[in-house]
Amino acid sequence: MNAKNTLKVFETPDLMSEAVAEFIVGLAAESIAARGKFTIALSGGNTPGKLYSLLASALFKDRIYWQKTFIFWGDERCVPADDDRNNAHQARLLLLDKIDIPSANVYPIPVDLSPAEAAKKYEETLKGFWGKDRACFDLILLGLGDNGHTASLFPHTPVLKETNHWVKEVYVDEQKEWRITMTVPLINQARNLAFLVSGKEKANILQTVLHRTFQPDLYPAQLIQPGMGELFWFADKAAASQG
Repeated sequence: MNAKNTLKVFETPDLMSEAVAEFIVGLAAESIAARGKFTIALSGGNTPGKLYSLLASALFKDRIYWQKTFIFWGDERCVPADDDRNNAHQARLLLLDKIDIPSANVYPIPVDLSPAEAAKKYEETLKGFWGKDRACFDLILLGLGDNGHTASLFPHTPVLKETNHWVKEVYVDEQKEWRITMTVPLINQARNLAFLVSGKEKANILQTVLHRTFQPDLYPAQLIQPGMGELFWFADKAAASQG
């Protein structure tokens, strides 16, 4: 693990989620003070659900200046916007519908277009948002799949080697579905990257990604290496049980 990697281990998933929520509150305040806005890309999957519910709770929702917070997604399944598998849909149910954030500040990945058109449209949206500035999210949240994927960067898929686009469509054969994902270069430009990993079933892959030989075609999460930013791994004790 290099100097830019920080592993934080917590006894339970709930304690991990509380720590990440506090981390986001602090980062949002710093970002708004420094640049006038806080930009965050959310992740899907089961682990962030606790975090989103916590951020929407009375303990946290009034501690973030939502009017100056801008929300994006690192990836999305090409399923209808109201499908339970849709990352943005889940985030709306657990968080966005429960906080005072302007709808104009929320940028879901379009799912009413073909995969290629959706990727192109979202890249245009991001370029429109950043304008002449370097695309540099204050925080991108990431998960870790059992097979070493993160966002929708799956093993042995062409998108792993994509360097010309910020966003790209990818067909995930093992899931039999199309997805849209931010590409490695865009993700690695973030100021802060945070993996959320919980559960004993993630112990082997977490140890593999962090400590074994660099094999990004097999374990795409190893490609996440920020250029100028910081990389944080938030894990519960079960996920970190193999060291």
